[in-house]
Amino acid sequence: MSASKNRRGPWSALALGLGLLLMIGLTGCQVDVGGQTLPSPYYLQDDVQYFPAGPQFPLSNEAAAMAARAEEEALLR
Repeated sequence: MSASKNRRGPWSALALGLGLLLMIGLTGCQVDVGGQTLPSPYYLQDDVQYFPAGPQFPLSNEAAAMAARAEEEALLR
């Protein structure tokens, strides 16, 4: 009885190892490219998101308003 268990042991270990390799191979690897996580199953069919270029300084409107106010106060003096 123990001889049959010893024969089955290597085969089950081999099957388990092959199953794990198959599962790892099917999951793929994800890479972050330009803010996207690729490959996803549907990345070729996804909508393209376009974000127009904006100002480098995020508070540019506030900075422009402060500069205009400073010029206005300089003219009043």
